[in-house]
Amino acid sequence: MSRPVRRRLAAGALTALAVAALAGCATASPTASGGSAAPEEKHEADTRVAVTHDGGVVVLDGETLEQIDQVELGGFLRVNGAGDHDGHVFVTAEDGFHVLDTGLASDTVEFTGEVFEAVAAGHATPHAGRTALFDDGTGEIRIFDTDAVGAGTLPEIDTITSAAAHHGVAIELSDGTALATIGTEEARTGVRHLAADGTELARNEECPSVHGEGALKGEAVMFGCEDGVLLFADGAFTKLDAPDEFGRTGNAYVTDTSTIAFGDYKTDPDAEGYLLSKLVRIDTETEELSVIDLPEGVEYTWRGVGRDGHDNVVVLSADGSLYLLDEDGEVIDQWSVIEPWESPAEWQQPHPGLRVVGDIAYVTEPASDKILAIDLHSGEVSASAVLDVVPNEFVVVGAAGH
Repeated sequence: MSRPVRRRLAAGALTALAVAALAGCATASPTASGGSAAPEEKHEADTRVAVTHDGGVVVLDGETLEQIDQVELGGFLRVNGAGDHDGHVFVTAEDGFHVLDTGLASDTVEFTGEVFEAVAAGHATPHAGRTALFDDGTGEIRIFDTDAVGAGTLPEIDTITSAAAHHGVAIELSDGTALATIGTEEARTGVRHLAADGTELARNEECPSVHGEGALKGEAVMFGCEDGVLLFADGAFTKLDAPDEFGRTGNAYVTDTSTIAFGDYKTDPDAEGYLLSKLVRIDTETEELSVIDLPEGVEYTWRGVGRDGHDNVVVLSADGSLYLLDEDGEVIDQWSVIEPWESPAEWQQPHPGLRVVGDIAYVTEPASDKILAIDLHSGEVSASAVLDVVPNEFVVVGAAGH
């Protein structure tokens, strides 16, 4: 068994290359009004919405959905909240993870000059004040202080190596140990638990096609498998088998205030399209897994599930409605919010998406270039905007949204 290596890089080791790479592919655009936004007093409820499109990222005010500014960047872009307190965002591009300042604290929307270079940038996972970035092209994991981003230079980085490159994910726990997936380009098999010095403490390889992770209350962590879910808690792994021979979970929908996790659930490996009609429910205290059948006609993609401020589950269905479920999977309410839509042919293609922050559900409708903010108490639209681009992925960041 090869021993993983964990090493620390100096803060400036990659900075020069990162800034040079940034200079050639990203520029900040003027504000929508043609000038700089006037500084405003910030408060705890302030949020920003960063929306990717073909050619860059648009940043909106989280309350009004008015456009604040936009930046340009080429290629297919993905976006993740950096998890810090100043509203930074990781924009994943062909050359790595670009740090975007949404202006929440600085009043300036711009790329900061920090680029965590990667052969194939994958998951970005902030947790307990530390962030792990996974490079699918090398299997390298870089971990650093979450609040260190945004300074303009790369922070001090701890690096963990994988035995082989694979589409993976890692998370550092509050005790300084880390969980990292095991796999190759051909197959992913499980998760390993690593000490702070990189020594392997434990592993479990009973999780075929491992994908997606979520940390819950009590720092239990779940990983999706194609035949169930793998749990890690109190230093030990537990495999929870799906009731179906093929019962794949690939994405986790969790909160740090609940011991109940939900995940997407697919039973037909040959099914066309990306619409699903079941959810998996995991009780991390009793270590029980069950399958929730959604009401007839309710189908969603991996972009269409979230958790609200009361730990309820929110589902954006292809019938154009939002469904609110309690932690038992029972429907509490539903509201029609956008037009019905069909599954994308490829997962990267723009299609309706959902992000939930507290009691607000943000919904995009690419067919009309719209984004909506919906009050989950009443189902009423509290804000809406028509963008001048086709929205693809998006994230909400800020005091209430990181």
